[in-house]
Amino acid sequence: MSVGSGPDGGYLAPPEIETTVTQRLAALSPIRAIAGIRQVSGATFKRPFARSGPATGWVGEAAARAQTDSPVLAEQVFPAMELYAMPAATQTLIDDAAVDLESWIAGEVETVFAEQEGAAFVAGNGVNKPTGFLTQTLVANGAWEWGKIGFVATGAAAAFPEDDPADVLFDLIYALKAGFRQNGRFVMNRKTQAVVRKMKDGAGHYVWSPPAQAGGAAGLFTFPVTEAEDMPDIGAGTTPIAFGDFRRGYLVVDRLGLRILRDPYSAKPYVLFYTTKRVGGGVADYDAIKLLKVAAA
Repeated sequence: MSVGSGPDGGYLAPPEIETTVTQRLAALSPIRAIAGIRQVSGATFKRPFARSGPATGWVGEAAARAQTDSPVLAEQVFPAMELYAMPAATQTLIDDAAVDLESWIAGEVETVFAEQEGAAFVAGNGVNKPTGFLTQTLVANGAWEWGKIGFVATGAAAAFPEDDPADVLFDLIYALKAGFRQNGRFVMNRKTQAVVRKMKDGAGHYVWSPPAQAGGAAGLFTFPVTEAEDMPDIGAGTTPIAFGDFRRGYLVVDRLGLRILRDPYSAKPYVLFYTTKRVGGGVADYDAIKLLKVAAA
């Protein structure tokens, strides 16, 4: 008898099947981890924001006091949008599969949801999805005004300038006010990091600071760097690097967590796994995030 022949005993040695599915490596956006997060109980989150304080003035001891302007408020609205998925599997496959199919499907949907919302936090257009910080109206930082994101140009049309390319990063850092800068961080994708890591100062030293310990974060001019694959590559007219206090600058609104409705009735013989998540997001403070734009001016 041998395993190689079914009638001679091979049927007694069935092939071994792994009982778990090897997970794919997902490119998840880290914006949720660095942004402000608010749990809400309604479909829309609104908050007032003071765009400017009251007007003031110096006066003499006995001079007349004219009425001054009041603070200017703006209302910010963050609607909770809905992500959904509805994969299907037959009940027979669910019963007979060697793996826990229901748990695997739920895990895959959760991973894809994280990818989708992360991409929207960066570049969402606000149509049935969050509004990303890259899709706001951009304006040169010298002409910044509320409701727009300020940018600093690299000074070259399609790349960093050839001479002292790291200097434009200093311009980006100091485009941010001191109150935001103390909690500032860079956000860029891995291709942009590869370019920045090769930059050197006038003494020939790399400007990039590797992690001081295992599991630590890399730094750029003492500021942490967050790798986000949804950021664009370096190219003419793109904004490959963001710098800011994202905890104050971007707000993620969570209405409900992941909800799964197991429906074995609507599409027999299939079982539907109707999965939803309600989440929104948008810029909370337009002055707390600055972008580096690849442009001559």
